[in-house]
Amino acid sequence: MNSFYNELELQALGFKKLGNNVKISRFARFYNPSSISINSNVRIDDFVIISGEVQINSFVHIGAYSQIVGGEFGVIIEDFVSISSGVKIFASSDDYSGNSLTNPMIPQQYKSITNQKIIIQKHCIIGSNSVVLPTSKVIAFGVSIGALSLIMRPTKPFGIYFGIPAKRIAERSKNILKLEQEFKNTLMGGGRTNLYKRYKTLANKQYHILNKYAQSDIQANVIQGAIA
Repeated sequence: MNSFYNELELQALGFKKLGNNVKISRFARFYNPSSISINSNVRIDDFVIISGEVQINSFVHIGAYSQIVGGEFGVIIEDFVSISSGVKIFASSDDYSGNSLTNPMIPQQYKSITNQKIIIQKHCIIGSNSVVLPTSKVIAFGVSIGALSLIMRPTKPFGIYFGIPAKRIAERSKNILKLEQEFKNTLMGGGRTNLYKRYKTLANKQYHILNKYAQSDIQANVIQGAIA
């Protein structure tokens, strides 16, 4: 058995939106998938847990054992984001001050929950076992976060952050923007016309394959009818 869900199985999971070329481990878990949008070219590895309002854009990888808690306000993961193994992203958190009770078994009137939309902007990479809290709000465009870091505050673009709490320790190269454009040009194959031709060719191949199987089924039914 393939370690990733096939296309039919993915459709059956009931996501709000599902793009093309999505690879999701059979060991990943999704709570309230009707609130989860997944665009194209996304890979989600073993034992990932995603819940609440979550939007995952294109060319995104979420490593094993990561957890994304979108809550009511949600988490948005933009294009070309890499989330390493064991990362925890929380758009919702209990109050740890002692002024309220905590955990999901307590009625709402006894709790004080912090909810905040979190946006992980384009070209961010979050190192293994890092934690992103609701107060971080935005992981800015092109930010790199080192492993085992705690993100508590908004970041600024193209910085390298590390530590507990995470601090900006260096500047990140913007060469990834040039590489992105080269990559997109490769995907386009020299223009929209060529891309259209590629999709048309693929569609024709799929049609012939399906037609072949359909003809085989018809022949099988005819043979069975003759035997009967």
